[in-house]
Amino acid sequence: MRDVSTLTFNRRTALKLTAASVFAGGFGASRALAAMPALEAAAKKEGALNVITLPRDWANYGDLMDTFAARYGVKIDDANPDGTSAEELQAIRSLKGQSRGPDAVDVGPSFAVTGATEKLFQPYKVATWNEIPADLKDPNGLWYGDYFGVTSFAVNTGVVKNVPKTWADLLKPEYKGMVAIGGSPLKAGEAFGSVFAASLANGGSFDDIKPGIEFFGKLNDIGNFNPVKADTGTTVTGQTPIAIKWDYLNLAIRDGAAGKADIKVLLPEGAPPFGNFYCQAISAYAPNPNTAKLWMEYLYSDEGQLGFLKGYAHPIRFNALVAAGKVPAELLAKLPSPEAYKAVKFASQEQSNAAKKVLADMWPKVVKLG
Repeated sequence: MRDVSTLTFNRRTALKLTAASVFAGGFGASRALAAMPALEAAAKKEGALNVITLPRDWANYGDLMDTFAARYGVKIDDANPDGTSAEELQAIRSLKGQSRGPDAVDVGPSFAVTGATEKLFQPYKVATWNEIPADLKDPNGLWYGDYFGVTSFAVNTGVVKNVPKTWADLLKPEYKGMVAIGGSPLKAGEAFGSVFAASLANGGSFDDIKPGIEFFGKLNDIGNFNPVKADTGTTVTGQTPIAIKWDYLNLAIRDGAAGKADIKVLLPEGAPPFGNFYCQAISAYAPNPNTAKLWMEYLYSDEGQLGFLKGYAHPIRFNALVAAGKVPAELLAKLPSPEAYKAVKFASQEQSNAAKKVLADMWPKVVKLG
């Protein structure tokens, strides 16, 4: 699975938000909330929700889906949990008009723009619409950011004796066959982020992803790159003992590995952190459109946003939630230090699109697998 104007996103600035901005929903939000009972009734009548590519251990989606299903009496079908953003869009195209077609998708920003351009999505604005930063949503409601993460390392210390702390460390001979990412960067936004992060660490920029591709080319040439898709199982068992993934995924792997493996999670030192967000959208051909809208309302409510945070994914309404004092102190205490996230920035959509073109051309030539 799974870009925006350059934006610094941290708790210090979050605390400076005014009460006016937190409660800026206005009449539109009140009207949407007033319509909620009718939406709930319509959703219960449909009785189903088709989602796609939502691993249960990704951003706490397992808990979010279970809670939604139980509360509204809806059966959730999560197709292809380990798929990619590209596969999500293809499912909308290929299953158009079928009862098993996706109702909603969670995709990377570039894929969200593609879906909107192809008219694969229908517009919908949740009650908390005004608390979603303008740069992180389509102005017409075709897609909207839901949470963001930062590229990190997860290291299984039972296999890796010396924990790598920088990108340069990954080139050491002792890490032969150990370094893996979350799939192909040509298909998965998470893996694409890993390459972009490597670029920033090796003299590149948001306008130049080539150094990142060349870095992975070196990793592959010396035998350190492991082409196996890194996930919870492969990291815990040691098949991919150094996993480069979003921080919220690696932190969840760390917690889930308790008693099985010691997993250390860190943001690479000496390099600007690379962040990326994901987006929700409702299919233009959703077989259960009312349930899809209710699902959006749930995900963007305080409860749903804090649900993402419980899975270590920073929710898109994070600033407003912190400013309103709605984030429990014990939850904040489980997250990495705010200082680690002070410099987090995102590529613009134009930069991301340009990088994808370069990646598509260079990756197969530079990172020769098989």
